[in-house]
Formats: sequence, structure tokens, C-alpha cells
Amino acid sequence: MTTEWSEYADSAEYLHLLSKPMWTGMAGRLHAVLRGVDPAAGPVLELGAGTGLGTDIVLAATSNEVLAAEPAPGLRAVLLARLADRDEQRVTVLPCGALDVPLPERLAAVVGMHMVGHLPPDDRRRLWPELARRLAPDAPAVFNVQPPATATAVPAWPWTGATIGGSTYEGTGEAEPTGPAEVRWRMSYRTRRGETLLASARATYRWWTIDAESLAAELAEAGIEPTVDDDLVIGRATAG
Repeated sequence: MTTEWSEYADSAEYLHLLSKPMWTGMAGRLHAVLRGVDPAAGPVLELGAGTGLGTDIVLAATSNEVLAAEPAPGLRAVLLARLADRDEQRVTVLPCGALDVPLPERLAAVVGMHMVGHLPPDDRRRLWPELARRLAPDAPAVFNVQPPATATAVPAWPWTGATIGGSTYEGTGEAEPTGPAEVRWRMSYRTRRGETLLASARATYRWWTIDAESLAAELAEAGIEPTVDDDLVIGRATAG
């Protein structure tokens, strides 16, 4: 992968807290897809596990071993701490991006939430066939897409966040086109106590745009039969 994961270093402390609202509507949908995963078909591979909000859903929906790949050290530290606090032994955390995962021979499912835009088109087309070859028959591969669907500007939104104790943690962001299918996100974060600014951070990263139908077409070309459910693309392996 070509993403500059070190750029998350300064913003990692904010991402678990500020990412929680993204899972409000997604958690039940993902759980429903994974609920029938065969426990004997191999591990579930989670790409871009982040701080483990999706990992929690995988664990709740399945009894499989989970391979949680996360290349950003700051996010991985949160994930590992949360797993250690629960003495969770079903999850193996892999310090790598999607194309560098040491893939097992068989996978019971693949999950990639909020991460497809980090993959350049050539990387996606290399990854999908590798997953298709390893997915157990009828095993799901679940991904979602995020706006913008095309390389268009995204204006900054109002600061949003949450309060823990006496401090409020907030974030905002904006994007500008940098290519025919690429934008550059500029994220800003801050910690304040009342009106006093205590800390701030920024993250800048590349994001490759894709809509659900285009992602479905890529999966189909690789041999994974897709279904589009709004922003969710659910693929099924067509062969063992």
C-alpha cells in the first residue's frame, strides 16, 4: 500500500472516540452478514481494523479466529490494549496493510470497513483475486464505500465530537481533488476544556474514490459475486 500511515500518528488519540458514530447504522448490518459464517471454514480476515470497533462486531457475530490487519501503529496500540483488557485470544493482530497480509489458504470471511479508499485502483485489482482464491464456498466479503464517490471537493463540516470528563474531543475535515479518481483529505482535531484549547492535531492522506457499483464490478471480475446494499457491497465466493 502507498498510504503514509505515519500521518495518523498525531491524530490516533482521537480516532476511536470520533469513529464510534460511523458504526451506529453499520453494526447491525455487518452483524447480519457475518452471522452465518461457517466456524470450520477458517479465520475471518479484517482489513483496516483500526481501533477494533469492527473487530468487536466480528467477534460478536462469529466464533471464528480473527486476523485483524492494521498498518497504523497508533490505531493498532488502541486495538491491542482493548483486546488485552478483555484477554481476547481469538484475535491475532497483524501490523500490515491489505496487500502485505500473510494470507492463509482458506478464509471464512473478509471484512473491510472504512478502508477501501486507502487502496489505489491497481492495489484493489491485485487484492480481490487473492481473496477470491481463498474464500470458502459462499463465504462473504464485506466492504463499504464512503463519500465522495468521485473526485470532488468536500467542504469542511462543523466541529463534532464528544466529551469525556472535563475535556471535549472534536474533529472536522475537508477534501480537495488531486486526480481523476483521487482526493486529499485534510483532517483537524482538537481537545478543549471549556473554551481553552488544550491540544490539536492534523492528518493529511490520499483517498481513492469509488462508488458501490464500481466496487461490485471489480469484485465480480475477480470471481466474487456481489450484492449492493446502499453503501455496503457484499460479495460471495463462487468457487471453493
